[in-house]
Amino acid sequence: MPSALFSPIKLADLTLPNRIVVSPMCQYSADDGVGNDWHMTHLGMLSNSGAGLLVIEATHVERRGRITHGCLGLYSDDCEAALARIVDHCRRIGNAKLGVQLAHAGRKASSQRPWEGAKALTDAEDPWPTIGPSAVPFGPGWHTPRAMTEDDMARVTASFTDSAKRALRIGFDAIELHFAHGYLLHSFLSPLSNKRNDAYGGSFEGRMKFPLEVVRSVRTAVPRSVPFGARITGTDWVEGGLTVDDAVAAGKVLKAAGLDYLDISSANITPESRWPNDAGFNVPAAERVRRECGIAVRAVGMIAGAKQAEEIVASGKADMVAMARAFLDDPHWAWRAAQELDADVPRPKQYARAAPKLWPGAALRG
Repeated sequence: MPSALFSPIKLADLTLPNRIVVSPMCQYSADDGVGNDWHMTHLGMLSNSGAGLLVIEATHVERRGRITHGCLGLYSDDCEAALARIVDHCRRIGNAKLGVQLAHAGRKASSQRPWEGAKALTDAEDPWPTIGPSAVPFGPGWHTPRAMTEDDMARVTASFTDSAKRALRIGFDAIELHFAHGYLLHSFLSPLSNKRNDAYGGSFEGRMKFPLEVVRSVRTAVPRSVPFGARITGTDWVEGGLTVDDAVAAGKVLKAAGLDYLDISSANITPESRWPNDAGFNVPAAERVRRECGIAVRAVGMIAGAKQAEEIVASGKADMVAMARAFLDDPHWAWRAAQELDADVPRPKQYARAAPKLWPGAALRG
């Protein structure tokens, strides 16, 4: 029986050759938002991973919306020119379709890189003011954000839309918004971080108001032929936070606003909001969103094996699977999966002689 994982899928007018997605992975290695040779090497490698879609890391729409000093941006001509160079490189040498995740870190901005401690920047580390739905810090020791005004919201909405236009000029195949991991749009949705008592807080509809304004504005800039999606949270994993019921409610609203797909992640709205280590721990939430919202869904989180990924897609729990660390561990993960599932993926002609049909050693690899 043909592999479900290696079957094509169509999103808007884009057809992906398989259901494997390289998840966006922050590299914390940009120069004031500008991509560089590290991104050329990293993304060039992953563009030949065998995945149908490679999504570039969280790419920030404002300079002060970056998580760290090293985070990628798409808010200036320099950012755009550098990212265009990287995308052109991936097109020349790779096979994967290319997506970009547009983001704003909100109250989690102005932080250290993970290998520097992943805490709020100190006064000696050139911090910058942060913004959020309410003046509530991410956690103890974190900067207190300024509660956003409606003028702030209008500016950020325009920044998302401008960055989407830049992404289209660069030629990305898909565009998605970051609604998860405690960053700005997620922080508006979660009652743990949104304590507003105006039209942008309180009820689910109020907390959804600003994120929905962003979606509608960006949707006007993105042609219907280009897949437009979002990564949302399936659950905050904290009592009083968002639940799978909220993910379903958000999914219905986002589909009605014109999104083509959703990626279901979770956690990171507070330091205590951590995900479990169970295999495929977000899959049940993804399955519910897919079933109840009628929208294409990606599952992500502790998906590492070919047979595990195959079962998720074949059983209808998700339309696609996204992996991050599995591809850092094995940049040719999809090549191995294709061999295990008796499927095939395109390879660079320079590497063709390593394919199982031409290299007997492939069968000997443990």
